Amino acid sequence: MINIVLFGKPGAGKGTQAEFLKGKYNLVHLSTGDIFRFNIKNDTDLGKLAKTFMDKGDLVPDEVTIKMLESEVDKNPAAKGFLFDGFPRTIAQAEALDAFLSSKQQEITATIALEADDEILVKRLLERGKTSGRIDDQDEEKIRNRYQEYNEKTAPLMDYYKGQNKFYPVNGIGSIEEITERLSNVIEKL
Repeated sequence: MINIVLFGKPGAGKGTQAEFLKGKYNLVHLSTGDIFRFNIKNDTDLGKLAKTFMDKGDLVPDEVTIKMLESEVDKNPAAKGFLFDGFPRTIAQAEALDAFLSSKQQEITATIALEADDEILVKRLLERGKTSGRIDDQDEEKIRNRYQEYNEKTAPLMDYYKGQNKFYPVNGIGSIEEITERLSNVIEKL
């Protein structure tokens, strides 16, 4: 079983690479954004609970996010592994994920970070914003705020996984194929 946490700033190519990784390694892709949207759209109990926080502009508490993720893992008992995208975002979430996986005799195999220079990523997102219609990709100040938040929240997580010898930085600049090859090289050595 391979369980991978995929990190990367907005625009680093996580979504593109997640599609490749899930196919090549037969992993279940768990994107917290997708899981939130599914639960809210389908009016699940967890979705209703999450929406009460989101409607107030508050972050959804870790326990709600973790319960949603646990539910998704439990729905896939035959999975060869999981690709966690957008989770964990804090040390508390990483510890909760470790505890949950441990209860299933599993663990995080590796944390892979797609690394790229902010200036290159800002240009990518502004370009994406022209065609995607995503408001958050059309404002350079908002993009830079997202990167600041990412840097503040992710740095401790990187240290957490480095402490477990499970952190692998990968150069996220280049063609999709080049980046895919770099990711594959890391995964093949696990």
